[in-house]
Amino acid sequence: MGAAIDAILGIMLQQGANELRVGTGRAPRILRDGAPKRLTMRETSEAELWHLVGGLLSSEGERGLRAGERVELVYDAGPLGSFQTAIEPRPGEGGFDAVFLQVPARPPSGGERSARGPAAPGDSLASHEASDADRASSPLAGVPGPSPGGPSGWAPGRELVNVLVRAAAARASDLHLCSGERAALRIDGRLRSLDLDDVPDCERLLDGCLDSTSRARLASGASVDLAFDIPDVGRFRANVYRTANRLAAAVRILPPAAPSLASLRLPVALDDVVDLPQGLVILCGPTGSGKTTTLAALASEALRRRPVAVLTLEDPIEYVLTPGPDSAAIVRQRQIGRDVRDFAAGLRDALREDPDILVVGEMRDAESISLALTAAETGHLVLTSLHCGSSASAVERIADAYPPERQTQVRVQLADVLRVVVAQRLLPRARGGGRVAALEVLRATHAVGCAVREGKTQQIPGIIQSSRREGMLPLERCLADMVRDGAITVDAARAIANEPASLESYLRSGAIAPPGS
Repeated sequence: MGAAIDAILGIMLQQGANELRVGTGRAPRILRDGAPKRLTMRETSEAELWHLVGGLLSSEGERGLRAGERVELVYDAGPLGSFQTAIEPRPGEGGFDAVFLQVPARPPSGGERSARGPAAPGDSLASHEASDADRASSPLAGVPGPSPGGPSGWAPGRELVNVLVRAAAARASDLHLCSGERAALRIDGRLRSLDLDDVPDCERLLDGCLDSTSRARLASGASVDLAFDIPDVGRFRANVYRTANRLAAAVRILPPAAPSLASLRLPVALDDVVDLPQGLVILCGPTGSGKTTTLAALASEALRRRPVAVLTLEDPIEYVLTPGPDSAAIVRQRQIGRDVRDFAAGLRDALREDPDILVVGEMRDAESISLALTAAETGHLVLTSLHCGSSASAVERIADAYPPERQTQVRVQLADVLRVVVAQRLLPRARGGGRVAALEVLRATHAVGCAVREGKTQQIPGIIQSSRREGMLPLERCLADMVRDGAITVDAARAIANEPASLESYLRSGAIAPPGS
């Protein structure tokens, strides 16, 4: 089994690529860190594609794929190595696509999945949803017990559970509730009304989630952050607040477990990030761009690869991280306001709690930024996020958090610890059925360090454009590649490009040159 796909994987490795993409009615493509390499093969029919990948699936995995479920597995190709594999049907189109991403060689771990067995359907950054098949089987009877994400003694009531299950089944990423108004869902980035027989009373729906402390906070004009689980449906993060003297809530719908890095199908490989011994890795982008999902996937990948101590500081905890059953790795997830007073206090504590990897939900102010930089200097790998639109703006955002007299010192410190900045956006698929991620990737080089240290951040976009060999990727190049692949529309790409002229140039230039060309 697998001999047919092994032939193409062998060609991929001979060409210096580390990723293979095959799909019904499409010619196979090979890439190196997201950049296409030359490969001339005809389009693959569905029968041929089943011949290539069908032998990798268990009977359960084959049934799931034919039923429209995404399947993930690690394929052991013997002397060719191992490949993180994701096989995904095309909703409404027929056929399916498969991605094989080379797994860097490393010592075997007892927590790895079976080389031939399919994983449970995972979350994809392209949709941020679990499959409809999963949700169809979720139990509506019974109310879940207290969640690790919220204070003990409360849980969502049955009526709210039913509304949340309906929202999850509709493939929504967010649910908006307000007293006296129809509930609204955000699906693939767009708001839609949730068709209910009656308008839910937000006070009644949320009553079971609020304790006396939460009610007092709302009465004082503050908002309340909650997180809870519904078994077999997902994890939910809610912000409850008052507007025009009415109670309202915004609920983010998350899958039950952290996604695998391969399942996100990012346009460029980020596997090597979790192998960094120390330093600062920043995920940036606007609200709802998938930063938290990518951070969780990176932390999950680190737990899968080696025995590390991962400590997270989150507000609130969104994805629950768990090491493999036979892994020596450990996870400590601390929620702001519940387990620790604030991010700054949590970061000070972390320096005494022996983490290998520190996941900071967000760097919010000068104190938390300073402590994160110190942690990165003292031998920890710090994974964190910022609300900004590009790598250059992330650098400026960090420096601008300090008074002018301290900015030079902070730039020097940042230049020494910065390893990777990933600017991320989510765009609707051209053919519908979810969203896909577009990335800008900045990696630490001598030129980047000099630009950061000297405050010449205007040079960073040019450095990214000229450093494909070092694994950097301009957002506009990524967008152009996705347009040519048919993943997104030209209009969607133009709407989010930081440099429209660069995007137009990449669109006109045709094929993107691979690294080293």
